[in-house]
Amino acid sequence: MLWALFVAFVQVMGEGQQGWQPNPELVKALSQRRPDVIYDEAKVPPYTLPDPLVCLDGTKVTTPELWWKKRRPEILELFRTQMYGRAPIGRPSEMTFEVFDLDRNALGGKATRKQVRILFTGKPDGPNMDLLIYLPNHVQRPVPVFLLLNFSGNHAVHPDPAIRIKPVWDRAKGQQVMPSEDTRGSSPSIPVEKIIARGYGVATAYYGDIAPDFPDSFQHGVFAAFDKLFGEKRPPDAWGAISAWAWGLSRAMDYFETDADIDAKRVVVLGHSRLGKTALWAGAQDERFAIVISNNSGCGGAALSRRRYGETVAIINKAFPHWFCENFKRYNNREDEMPFDQHMLIALIAPRPVYVASADEDLWADPRGEFLAAKAADPVYKLLGTEGLPVQDMPPLNRPVMGTIGYHIRSGKHALTEYDWERYMDFADKHFKRATGKP
Repeated sequence: MLWALFVAFVQVMGEGQQGWQPNPELVKALSQRRPDVIYDEAKVPPYTLPDPLVCLDGTKVTTPELWWKKRRPEILELFRTQMYGRAPIGRPSEMTFEVFDLDRNALGGKATRKQVRILFTGKPDGPNMDLLIYLPNHVQRPVPVFLLLNFSGNHAVHPDPAIRIKPVWDRAKGQQVMPSEDTRGSSPSIPVEKIIARGYGVATAYYGDIAPDFPDSFQHGVFAAFDKLFGEKRPPDAWGAISAWAWGLSRAMDYFETDADIDAKRVVVLGHSRLGKTALWAGAQDERFAIVISNNSGCGGAALSRRRYGETVAIINKAFPHWFCENFKRYNNREDEMPFDQHMLIALIAPRPVYVASADEDLWADPRGEFLAAKAADPVYKLLGTEGLPVQDMPPLNRPVMGTIGYHIRSGKHALTEYDWERYMDFADKHFKRATGKP
């Protein structure tokens, strides 16, 4: 079995137990509601983690060179073949960009708005993604940019009447629908004005433009265009939806490299929930992303799978069979046999800054497991000469820590909030060596 091929990195039970503690009444209520799910820390089974600095053949990684030449490539391959699946193509040679909207006096003169259609196959009737971009007008160009996918369409991000409305997927019906005008600004999880005021640009695209989010999604989007490259049958390591969405984020980066208004070397990729999983995978594969941020990403994202706390591998694969590759299903209820865990995903981002964030009412996403994964990635960051994660224990609520690895747990539920955004901009200020609001 695969577990026999690696040297285990022992996770000391009780480590990281100081600082934040979940509300016991919430633990009790959730445990009663779902007795099949672990919400009580005392019920977390003993586990060991594979050592990110020990190769599959037992070689210990003691130098940065060995990390880059041997250990990092094999970890990346494990995630590609056993979890997220491999994309059949990188940047398509036929891909084109169409800037169909440019307003240098948007938001009352505070911003430049651009809308860019990315034609993945170069064909108007092929899969495409609309990228909505706002850039601050009060700072010198090029500007650093936050990039993230959204759940409801670009028009839902902001009430700006110039944002193009295009069809979105009805996940329940498995078909596209045209949103009405009154849905503009209906999902304001991106505080555009505040981001602009801090001197950052922000770019977003609807994740359904890349691939729809329902089990029979492989007949649509980029799957329909590129799965043929696999041959007649999808292999068990073919890309799932998370891998496809991550691929789309890299195509947005391809565009940034052509835009003189954007500093493509200072792009922060960010995601919430399933799109937090996506941001981590995108950042692990594509080293062009300068900073990677995961917000409430949970199982399959930043949280350690071996803890089996909250959402588990079996639960997520049953509920969302299209998110990961088929090979990942072999680890349903067999997490200890995985030759990796999510601390190794975070380690793949090293030495670039990474930020993991949790919410204290979002126990489904296992906040402690997210922190412990960040902590277990610290040795790789230290090997590569960074400060890593500068704490040993989970911080209290609303007390962020910001080394090269950043972390916070905030009050509230599963959401991307203005509190989160303020911390992420603080983190970017630190690592881009910016004075607040200035390039």
